[in-house]
Amino acid sequence: MRSSRFVNKQLRRLRSIRLPKQLKVRILPKRFAFAARCVYGALLLAFFLFTALTIVTAITIDFPLTEPKVAVAPFPVGVDPDRKIITENPELDQFLESGGRARWHLPSLVPTGKFARFIAKLSRSSWYQMAIPGGRLLVIFPGERKEEIAANFGSILRWDRNERERFMSLVTSNDPVLSEGKFYPERYLVSVDASPEDVAVMVNERFETEVLARYDDEAEEILPLNEALTIASLLEREARDFTDMREISGVIWNRLFIDMPLQLDATLQYIKGERADQPWWPVPTPADKYLNSPYNTYQNKGLPPTPISNPSIESILAALNPKTTDCLFYFHDSEANFHCSVDYEEHVSKLRSVYGRGR
Repeated sequence: MRSSRFVNKQLRRLRSIRLPKQLKVRILPKRFAFAARCVYGALLLAFFLFTALTIVTAITIDFPLTEPKVAVAPFPVGVDPDRKIITENPELDQFLESGGRARWHLPSLVPTGKFARFIAKLSRSSWYQMAIPGGRLLVIFPGERKEEIAANFGSILRWDRNERERFMSLVTSNDPVLSEGKFYPERYLVSVDASPEDVAVMVNERFETEVLARYDDEAEEILPLNEALTIASLLEREARDFTDMREISGVIWNRLFIDMPLQLDATLQYIKGERADQPWWPVPTPADKYLNSPYNTYQNKGLPPTPISNPSIESILAALNPKTTDCLFYFHDSEANFHCSVDYEEHVSKLRSVYGRGR
């Protein structure tokens, strides 16, 4: 009895103690706790899937292929720059259905969109890379520039500045010589001590297999590879999915047909991203439209001199197969919906209806 009374007395004393505000613990409502568990579970699931895909990639890369090589399907082309027309090529649907790939190739394992940004940060974390015994996973995401890729690879593989520069040179100087656009977006599993030469060989081989093997003489005669990659690189920075890419490609080609400046903000980002004090893809401002650069598509007509990023197969397909449209202007609203117009007056009217003002 005495012990029971003592315990009760101590409990009453504890209840009477007033904690400072900063020490008080607030219990989350059940709905918030449930939401937190869902988010945590989703992150764990993403991590599990990413790890599983890494293992699949490793098996795909290392497993010896015994069956004979099968030729990949060439890129279909639905644009004629000389005649300034766009046509719907029926071979496009067949290419998409088959994937345009050799029999043993898996679909691209590189995620896109917001999930891609999360995976990008995850793949570059040291604790994740340490979870791959004896190896490192390098990921090139569609729309990245070569300096961005070299910086990411160098951070994971501990390359110094000279090694990063050498890696870029080994890729860009390989035939065909292109200063940008040849770093094929994919997942590359390499050894922990992989050199710039080792990684450059893998990247060059993947570009040859996935792009050069599909870009036949007929496509080259219609549109030189550099120009196709340049348009594709613009689409990677301007569009959100394959359908969006084809729509914007139609607008780009319509402007090229009438010798109208492309006026694409992505090119301004590319110019500003070369500066050491800027992120890779800084938000452009109105003043940037007057930047002195051959890549400024507000000041110069036609395509930029080279690609501004490294495109995926999807964007190359969209560059070669634009959607037939009369539009010359476009924009995306806050929900990423695509709006296009045939003239500037209609463009301003749609901007006002969506944002309450034109620009």
